[in-house]
Amino acid sequence: MSSTLHCITAADISTAAEVIAGHAVRTPVMTSRQADHIVGAELFFKCENFQRVGAFKFRGAYNAIAQLSEAQRRAGVIAFSSGNHAQAMALAARELGVNATIVMPHDAPAAKLAATRGYGANVVIYQRHREDREEITQRLAAEQGLTLVPPYDYPQVIAGQGTAAKELFEDAGPLDVLLVCTGGGGLLAGSAVAARHWSPGCRVYGVEPEAGNDVQQAFLRGEPVRIPVPKTLADGAQTQQVGRLTFPIIQDYVEGILTVSDAQLCRQMRFFMERMKMVVEPTGCLAAAAAMNALLDLRGKKVGVIVSGGNVDVDKIGQYLALAGEN
Repeated sequence: MSSTLHCITAADISTAAEVIAGHAVRTPVMTSRQADHIVGAELFFKCENFQRVGAFKFRGAYNAIAQLSEAQRRAGVIAFSSGNHAQAMALAARELGVNATIVMPHDAPAAKLAATRGYGANVVIYQRHREDREEITQRLAAEQGLTLVPPYDYPQVIAGQGTAAKELFEDAGPLDVLLVCTGGGGLLAGSAVAARHWSPGCRVYGVEPEAGNDVQQAFLRGEPVRIPVPKTLADGAQTQQVGRLTFPIIQDYVEGILTVSDAQLCRQMRFFMERMKMVVEPTGCLAAAAAMNALLDLRGKKVGVIVSGGNVDVDKIGQYLALAGEN
C-alpha cells in the first residue's frame, strides 16, 4: 500500500462529468451472448471506440483544458502522444479556442497523425527509439510558455478518464470485476477511483501487452520500473513507465495487472468485427482479450470491460486479421 495522498477523488470525477457533459459522448454499453458463453459470465463492454476522436482520451483532454486559467488558455497547450491523446487534445483545444502543439513519434499510425493535424494542432515529430518525447515537450513548453497536459500523469486528465467507468456503473449497475487497458495508468487510476466509490465491491484489474509490462513489474516490485520502448501492436500502451500520480492509486485500489499477447489482441479484434460489428484498435482490445482468454476465473461474475478506442489504420486491418487467423 502507498502512503501518498491520491491526486483525485470521486468528487473530482463527478466534477469532470459535469464539465464534459454535452461535449464528450456518453458511449454505449454493449453485450454479446457469444462472449458471455465463452467466458461463462455477464460481460458489459463500455465502448469508448465510439467516443469523439475514437477513444476515451477526449474525456481527460477536454476536462483538463476546460479547467485551465484564462492566461493559460491564451498561451496555449502542449502534449506528447502516440495518437489518441494527441487527437483528443487537438479537438478539445479547438473547441475551447486554445492553440495546441502535439509532439508525436515518427511511427504514429497515419490515421491518428492526419486527424491530429486535421483538428488544427501544430505537430512536432520525433524519433521514438532515439529521442525523449518528454524532454522535447518540456523544452518547447518552457520556450513558448505553453501548459503541458501529459497523456496520463495530470489530475484533471485522470479524473476525466474516470468518467467512463462512472457511466458504466450507472448503466450496468454494480460489477464484480472491472478490466481496464493500461498504458501510463490514467484510465486505470481514474476507473479504480470510480469503482471504489460507485461499486465498492468491484475488483479492478489493469491489462497491458506482454511486451510492455512496466505497470505489472512496478505493481509487483512496489515502485515504478522503466523499460525500453516496447514492440507491440498496442501502440497506445507503448509506455516505458507508469505515471508518478497514477501509480499510488493503482497500488491502493487495483487487484493486479494482467498481460496479453499481440496474437490474442488480433484474435480479439477479429471477434469484435465478426460478432459485435465494431472496429477496435489493438490497444482497445486489451481488457476484452484478458476476459476472453480466461486470465481470470470470471465464471458467474458480472464483468465490466472498457474498450478504450477504435483508431486503427484501415490498411492494417487485413494484416491484423491475418495474424489472428494464423494463431
